[in-house]
Amino acid sequence: MSLLRAEQLQKTYGEKTLFHRISFTIEKKERIGIVGVNGTGKSSLLRAIAGLEPAEIGEIIHANDFRLEYVPQEPELPQDAAVLDIVFDGDAPVIQAMKEYERALAALEADAGGTKAQDQFARAQARMDKEDAWEANAQAKTILTKLGVRYFDAEIGTLSGGQRRRVSLAKALIQPADLLMLDEPTNHLDNETVEWLEEYLRGYEGALMMITHDRYFLNRVTNRIYELDDGRLYIYEGNYEQFLEQKALRHQHEEKVEDKRQNILRREVAWLKRGAKARTTKQKARKQRIETMQDQEGPKQTGELDFAIGSRRLGKKVLELEQVGISRGGNTLVEHADLLVQRGDRIGIIGPNGAGKTSLLHAAAGRIDVDSGEVIHGETVHIGYYTQDHEPLDENLRVIDYVKQTAEAVQTSEGAVITAEQMLERFLFPRSHQWTQIRRLSGGERKRLYLLKVLMEEPNVLFLDEPTNDLDTTVLAVLEDYLDQFPGVVITVSHDRYFLDRVVDRLLVLREDSTSVVHFYGSYSEWLEQEKQQAAAPSAAPTKKPEAEKPAQQKKKLSYKEKLEWESIEEDISRLEAAIEALDEEAAGTGSDAGRAADIMKEKEEKEQELESKLERWEELSLLVEELGSH
Repeated sequence: MSLLRAEQLQKTYGEKTLFHRISFTIEKKERIGIVGVNGTGKSSLLRAIAGLEPAEIGEIIHANDFRLEYVPQEPELPQDAAVLDIVFDGDAPVIQAMKEYERALAALEADAGGTKAQDQFARAQARMDKEDAWEANAQAKTILTKLGVRYFDAEIGTLSGGQRRRVSLAKALIQPADLLMLDEPTNHLDNETVEWLEEYLRGYEGALMMITHDRYFLNRVTNRIYELDDGRLYIYEGNYEQFLEQKALRHQHEEKVEDKRQNILRREVAWLKRGAKARTTKQKARKQRIETMQDQEGPKQTGELDFAIGSRRLGKKVLELEQVGISRGGNTLVEHADLLVQRGDRIGIIGPNGAGKTSLLHAAAGRIDVDSGEVIHGETVHIGYYTQDHEPLDENLRVIDYVKQTAEAVQTSEGAVITAEQMLERFLFPRSHQWTQIRRLSGGERKRLYLLKVLMEEPNVLFLDEPTNDLDTTVLAVLEDYLDQFPGVVITVSHDRYFLDRVVDRLLVLREDSTSVVHFYGSYSEWLEQEKQQAAAPSAAPTKKPEAEKPAQQKKKLSYKEKLEWESIEEDISRLEAAIEALDEEAAGTGSDAGRAADIMKEKEEKEQELESKLERWEELSLLVEELGSH
């Protein structure tokens, strides 16, 4: 039996139909990605399923005990609620047991072991035993640690937007649910956290439905794609890569059908022009058929999305940072940073949240003052700056008027003129929508419009701060094609792995525990591979090569050192296995101390690496002992 069935859903926004009588079913373990151009109704579909904004027509059918968790792009949480109350907010007995346990643990720590607190803690432990909640609690601790939620006593109103999203996401992952719905879950998450979330969702017990612009994430997590296009729903089996292949075949089929229709139309119109008299019933029916075919619309033509816009001439001297230092709130983010930017450079800035990526981008663009060092711009530099928090758009302006405030037209690199109307069309705003007031646009459509405005300023140095947030995959492909042809410099902060691989060829890496800036020449995937190799390096147990290579069969016995190692290695392996098991037990009892849980997990990883090294060495020695025994 299906988890959920939607029948004939229809939703409109003003005069625009977002989806028209669409139907689908959701099965257990399905991983559904929703794609489509911003403004086509992706978020509205999730809200309709969640019952927050019901569709005007249609029905959602599911079991009475059906459980659903939904994380919107901008979570609305009670401002005066504590993080603990939000994370463990739910009626499930397991959730209530964990909530009581965390409160009791906090009270015990605050009361320094008072009798009342001890009694409360003992009752909470007993309830955890009754509900068999220890494993769920350990998993919850892992989720909270990986998402960086360590501030249980903080009120929601004191948190940043990114922190609120993490709290909301943690709550949804911890709650038991039949269907988990996520709207842009990777926004405001650093690359390491995104990779953890990707792996976690692949093993998620319930069904999953999500909207995301992260194409690697979409490709690796999903097994079905829903595409919303012009009010219709297209369903594809497989992940994002398979969706692209099937969509290309669908468009190819539609074009063939349209060609056939046009050929029939030409023949029928030619028949009319020959002067045949439409007097008989058969002739009248034929004429009516021609008129009906002429009224039919063919497949929607998106046209060539070519953005070879010319930019202003850029001289040899572009941008230089000399010994730059940046601080914020009394904390030093960057020290002694050097950077020489030359024509054609494509630079990505990466690092965990709070490491200073946006501050470094602001400083390089001259938007903030540096605490030390110098930022030097060439005389011909004309900056275009796309920021996450763009200036408010005048909601009463029409789309076309907003763009024309920047330019009536732009020139291509070949010297041809493209009007503002044509640019909007190429950026997926058809003529029929160009007279729409900005207040009627979705959040993603507004981001797209603002990005187009920045590009139409014809900069020769582009600064992009998280450009992929809230832009759909179609627009991202358009932007990437534009950047391929862009003759100037691109410097971007992004956590989107696909975008970084596609656009940049060198990285500036910021780390949470360091104020230095690391330069890496290569793609993000290459940097990630290097990081993994370096992390794995200590686990490899390099063996010393003998001074002179000798055939193995000439060795008659173990060396004294090897003999001692062979006699103790099994005991070492047993000791490490016991230590890992003890760390697992300790992690389960860390309570609300997420920091301690993180330390335990780090220590466990080190022990596991040491164990792996010992096992490899045991295999080497056992083969050697066996070989010597055979002589």
